[in-house]
Amino acid sequence: MVAFRFPLIWRPMAVLCQIALVAVCGVPKAAAQYPDRPVRIVTPFPVGSGVDVNLRMVTERLSKAWGKPVLVENKPGAAGFIAIETVKRAAPDGYTLLQLDSAQMAAQPYLFSKLPYDLKRDFTPVTTLFRNYFFVAVPADSRYRSVGDLIADAKAAPGNINYGSWFVGSPGHLGGAMLDQAAGTTMTHIAYKEMSQLYTAVAGSQVPWAFGTIGSMNALYKGGKLRLLAAAAPSRVHGFESVPTMGEAGGPQGFELSAWVGILAPQGVPDAVAARIRRDITTALQDPELRERYLQLAYEPLAMTPEQFQSQLDADSRRYAQIIKRLNISLD
Repeated sequence: MVAFRFPLIWRPMAVLCQIALVAVCGVPKAAAQYPDRPVRIVTPFPVGSGVDVNLRMVTERLSKAWGKPVLVENKPGAAGFIAIETVKRAAPDGYTLLQLDSAQMAAQPYLFSKLPYDLKRDFTPVTTLFRNYFFVAVPADSRYRSVGDLIADAKAAPGNINYGSWFVGSPGHLGGAMLDQAAGTTMTHIAYKEMSQLYTAVAGSQVPWAFGTIGSMNALYKGGKLRLLAAAAPSRVHGFESVPTMGEAGGPQGFELSAWVGILAPQGVPDAVAARIRRDITTALQDPELRERYLQLAYEPLAMTPEQFQSQLDADSRRYAQIIKRLNISLD
């Protein structure tokens, strides 16, 4: 068999055609075809949690846009390490992604002396999904009518006023310590095993108050079992305008406590694939129906660039480092 060869005069033209094709297409073949099979997003949050529900709203729209299933794989437990390790070992092709919240990313390096992963070495930030602010929740029949009442009680009886959170080192725990620091109080932290147990305890007056998000305590709040004293936000939260800010409620002026959720990929994912995912998530977050459902849960749609993602993460890390070192807590 005789192999076909371009005549010498044609060979430079063939090379130029290949170069032109790359220039016109602009992306590698794998990126241009992405996704050509199902995509999975691994999350450390349990099915039915606020963060899980939020993610599924987005994956529904990605599935429609891509014409391929986008599957949510829940792997809760072990401080998120199970989910993180699963994605860390995955191929960096964009078909296995990771959902983490800001506290897991920013606080864990200071809560554990040694982590089984390095966020910057092992993962690439793709984009974010939402930000939400925490509220001060009390039992519906609580004697506290404002944060000012709570702080006055705490100052009058140092160490005697308790607050709850879902585990040591959680945003609810660290947020309570931050409030102590800002208000000049000394309150006692009570750790519960899980969120549902915590808010049931607050509703039953077993603990006077706790920080919480609407997504995590929505059923008890809607059922009239919990009352919101304040939003730890820079301004009143859209959809919950009747709830004052911390400053308006007699708490420290400018006090904020928020969380945000990000999507990451294994380090080495092609830039064009990451850009495609980021673009289509940004589009999904503009969907009017999704935004209305977010509003009901006090979620603020938020699609950051990788640079914004890293900058926000660095700022949160500094803040959490300061409070964790002051509390001298470790989860090892």
